Parts: sequence; C-alpha cells; structure tokens
Amino acid sequence: MNICVYGASSDLIDKSFIEAAEDLGREMAKRGHALIYGAGAGGVMGGTARGVAEGGGKIIGIAPSFFNVDGMIYENCTELIRTETMRSRKELMEQRSDAFIMAPGGIGTFDEFFEMLTLKQLSRHTKAMTVLNVNGYFDDLMKFIKHAIKENFIKQECEELYKVFEDPGKLLDYIEDYKPVDMNILRFKDV
Repeated sequence: MNICVYGASSDLIDKSFIEAAEDLGREMAKRGHALIYGAGAGGVMGGTARGVAEGGGKIIGIAPSFFNVDGMIYENCTELIRTETMRSRKELMEQRSDAFIMAPGGIGTFDEFFEMLTLKQLSRHTKAMTVLNVNGYFDDLMKFIKHAIKENFIKQECEELYKVFEDPGKLLDYIEDYKPVDMNILRFKDV
C-alpha cells in the first residue's frame, strides 16, 4: 500500500517527534508499505523516510522544482518526482496514495491534511485518513474541531472521516483494515 505522510520539515522541533516519525517509517516498511511524501530530508518528513529506508521500504518523494536548496531533499528516495508547483505536488501525492497520515507539522501539513479531508467530505475520495498524535501535539486542534462542531460550522459526522492515534502500530492496523465510510452520513437530514 502507498501511504502518504504529511509532517514537519524542520529539524528545530523536539527530537521526540522525529524519533516517533522514524518509528512510524520502520513500522511501515516492516509491513510492506511504501512512503509517499514531500521528499524532505529534515524533521518529521526526514525521520519517516529514514525509518522506511532502514526497513528496506520504498520511498517516493514528490517535491516542487523550486525546492533546490542543498540538503532540503532526502537523497535516498527510491523515486524522486519534481513538479512545477505546490498545487501539482499535492495532486500527485493524492493520486499516488492509498491512505493519508497527518503527523506533527505546521501550516503546510495542516493545508495538505485539510484539503484531503475536504475532498473526502465532498466524496471525491474514500481513502483512510489518520492523525498520528505524538506527545498530544494535535490535542488542541481536535478540541477546536469539536468546538466548530458545537457551533454548527462542521457536521458531527465529519469526525468519522478520520481517526486519531498515538500508536503507529494501531494507526497502521486501522489503515490496513479500513472500510470506506458510507458518505451518506454527511447528507442533510430532513427536519
């Protein structure tokens, strides 16, 4: 299975996030899954790639051509695909992936995950979507989503479109056993 992992590219983050990403990558490789990701050498992205490489797994990096700074791109990608834009990068990542994981990251990570979540809500895909909540990183974001549900900006049923995990093994179990959600749960109900 090709699994897309979104995550931070910065090495300035706490090392526990990078170590967790390496663990995720090793577990993915052990189970025979390929990594689809943004081709970064640092942070969560680099950690995941190193973990997959350590386990002998396949790494497909997708990066825009303007990411040409020395050391930015992970050198040991099995396949490195260059795109013209960030938009085309995200589209290719979506097309090549069977499932999505949001690992700790910043604005780019949020953008990528929420675009896929929006597309899933609109029935444009039915792929598994997960959140790897290392050290409670996403706790406040999950609280905010619940707040938006309470205020009727998001339907309660949207929480069924993704699952949150602290353990990479349980997260991958979910992806491997995933059955697409019946998208009728998001239809407006007669009042």
